[in-house]
Formats: sequence, structure tokens, C-alpha cells
Amino acid sequence: MPATQEITERLVSENIKRAMTHVFQTMLGKMPPVVFSPRQNVVATAASRHSAIDGQQHVVGTVGFIGQANGLIYIYLPLPFARLCTRNLLGLTDREIDEAGEDTVNDAIGELTNMTVGSFKSGLCDAGYSCMLTMPSILRGSNFCIEPISSAVRHVHFFECAGHRIVTDILMKLGE
Repeated sequence: MPATQEITERLVSENIKRAMTHVFQTMLGKMPPVVFSPRQNVVATAASRHSAIDGQQHVVGTVGFIGQANGLIYIYLPLPFARLCTRNLLGLTDREIDEAGEDTVNDAIGELTNMTVGSFKSGLCDAGYSCMLTMPSILRGSNFCIEPISSAVRHVHFFECAGHRIVTDILMKLGE
């Protein structure tokens, strides 16, 4: 299927807003809704430095997509919010999460990221850019930034939920 739309900031922004609000509302229903923060968003070349984290501990889920559009989406969650998401997704208490260990939080955030990027990818497919997902992975840390190749376009979007800032960092380029 040929592309019916150009991949614009509007297409990216609409798809990530839809994916974030739908997945988080569906999977974490008891929590307040994820709210888009439009005034802080960034479109830049991928080579521009951007650190989405502010020194506090974060759990970052990432999933890629390949095909007629290629990219990676990083979803940055402060550790307390990642734990809250894990509690709501799995129905666990804080004590049960502590007993289960960090892998439980990593798995939950990996699954939320996978579902969110899958929803985003579906929007790209609907616009005619056939692609498929890669395996999710997790980064943890408090002081790092992603520096991808310079040929990609970077779209950074900010969201709020339950008093926490969530950042999506989308790196894309058309397939070859």
C-alpha cells in the first residue's frame, strides 16, 4: 500500500497522543488520564542534544519499528511513576513489587511501551507506511541522553499523569 500521507510533525504528534492516552487509560484505568503538554514539545534533527531526564531515577522503555518508516520510541518514566504503573497494571502492592524485584517493573514498562509503540505504528501503517515492531528493551538511570544518528528526525513530546512528567522521544527516518 503506497503512503497516503507525508510523515509530518502533526501525524507524529497525533499518533503519539492517541497511543499514550489510549494505552495508559485502557491498561491503567484507575489512574488519572495522561495529559499532553503541548508547549514543551520539540522537533529537531536527531543530532541535537536532548536529555529527557532531570537527574532523578528513570525507567525508560524503548521499542523500534522497521519497514517503510524506521525508528525508535523511548518512553521515559520517573521510577516512582513506573512503580505506580506496575502496581496498576499487575494489581500488586508496593511490598509485592519490592519482593518481586526490579525485573517486574522492567517487564511491566516494557509491555506498556510495546503496546504504545504498537498503537503508534498502526497509525503509520494507516498512513501507508508499512512497518513492524522490534523487541522492547529497558534502560534505567538518572543521568544520560540518547544521541542517535544524524539522518533521523527527533520528535520529543511531554505528558503529565498523577503529578509525574512522562517524555516520549521519537526518532524516525523513512525506510530505504
